[in-house]
Amino acid sequence: MLKKRRLTAVMAALLSISVAACGGQPKAEEKPGTTTRGEEKPAQTEQTYEISTIDFRYGDPPPTSSPGLDMINEKFKVDYKPVFVPNTAFDEKINAVFASGKIPDMIGLMSADIKNRYNKFAKQGAFLDIEPYIQEYPSLKVVPDFIWDAMRVNGKIYAIPQYSPKYQVVTVLRKDWLDKLGLKPPTNYEELKEVALAFTNGDPDGNSKKDTYGIAIGQDINPNFNQGPYWDPDAWYHQDAQGNYIPGIIGEGRREFITMLSELYKQGAMTKDYAILNWGDTNKEFYSGKAGIFIGTPRGMSQDYMNGLLSIHPDAQFISLGPFEDNYGNKGLTSGAGYNGITVLSAKLADEPEKLKKIFEMIDFGRQFYPQDQRNDTNADFDWWSGKVGVGYDMQDGVQVNKENFASDGLAPSTYFVDNTSWAPQDFDNDYSITYQTKQLADLVEEIESMYKEIKLYANPINGLESPTDNSKGAELRKYVMDEQVKMIAGTRPVSDWDKLVQEYLDKGGAQIIQEYNANIKEKDPKALFK
Repeated sequence: MLKKRRLTAVMAALLSISVAACGGQPKAEEKPGTTTRGEEKPAQTEQTYEISTIDFRYGDPPPTSSPGLDMINEKFKVDYKPVFVPNTAFDEKINAVFASGKIPDMIGLMSADIKNRYNKFAKQGAFLDIEPYIQEYPSLKVVPDFIWDAMRVNGKIYAIPQYSPKYQVVTVLRKDWLDKLGLKPPTNYEELKEVALAFTNGDPDGNSKKDTYGIAIGQDINPNFNQGPYWDPDAWYHQDAQGNYIPGIIGEGRREFITMLSELYKQGAMTKDYAILNWGDTNKEFYSGKAGIFIGTPRGMSQDYMNGLLSIHPDAQFISLGPFEDNYGNKGLTSGAGYNGITVLSAKLADEPEKLKKIFEMIDFGRQFYPQDQRNDTNADFDWWSGKVGVGYDMQDGVQVNKENFASDGLAPSTYFVDNTSWAPQDFDNDYSITYQTKQLADLVEEIESMYKEIKLYANPINGLESPTDNSKGAELRKYVMDEQVKMIAGTRPVSDWDKLVQEYLDKGGAQIIQEYNANIKEKDPKALFK
């Protein structure tokens, strides 16, 4: 355990004493350490706690000395020592931390860590039980019970979920291309295939060149363009002959999707180099004006990417697709888990209640939600959180815009909190559309947000459940199936091998994964899992 830094207050002053002419002893009534009339004891100084943290960051970590850190230390009266690691090196670093046995006070873990690292070390007693503190802090109380339940290990909650809206990505098309070719928005995959072929062969950008195509897609068949849980490779929606839920990646909807892509690939209507194209390059296929079908989502769209596309095609317009009706008669999208990443606390903090209280105060402040009309300097908490207007951010047309060196120079406290995403009471309270400056992007996001207010969301029944076999073999097995599906799209393995591929999945451990998850799934009616 890290030692506390202590500021020891002097509780009493040496008194001025009269010394007798002989003997040199003080008077009995003026013994050292007593307080004479008219003197007051100094006020005790508040203890400063050293708080250690390790977390990951995408891109370069912020500096270890900065205005933002100074503001945190001053406000909370702490000596805050965060360690941030690039996401690409985090796995190795966090393994070393756990192996050392010296766990910091707070740790930020990726959502991918929940099934393995979190479960493993929670069972070993490394983390603090959070549940007794939930009702004490507003940003914890607002978390829905089903999300807390997803954090449970052996019945206890050892992690604080970090907010993520339940929105997932949706399919987006170039509306101006549809209009140019006289096409309507597709309502099923057959129509989506026809649109992709038309974008490839019909000169939708009007330049008399064959330089456009349909679907922008990259390695790992990403995006998956699912139009509902029936086609979602990650949703446990389909059921086998015994009534067991099975993973979507081997379901009938996935077969339909892979079949469609194999037909598009043959005709050049999807990204040619999809098997090796990383995510950044996949985005460029759409935002350079080559492809007409991609994805969008309310939070996290790139302003720069969109501006780049509009510089090429200034009249570009966009439309998002709602869910397709599936073979069960259902129409909706898979709900996101509602969180992305977790925060865990060292179990040793149970022996330091005052320090623990300070940590919870910091966590709760970091998760505070601000309505859009309060995201400015009129709200003192938000202004502080963002590094003060004119220093950490500027207001442009009523919207907060971070300084370019906001993160690189650590200008704001928000950069340094492990959990620095506010927990919205409802997803649509965020109103992401007004945060975008480009009209076409703002309009698209507003359309997606409006759609999400109306559609049903499917609750994936394995959320919050654990399969030991999935923990040990799941990632490798999924990669095997994905690689084989890549071959099917490219034509190096026939789609007619689908049933063989499903059996390969089952034989390599998939059957055990299905058994373990279904042992804990109580609800057996897919329709009832739509909310």
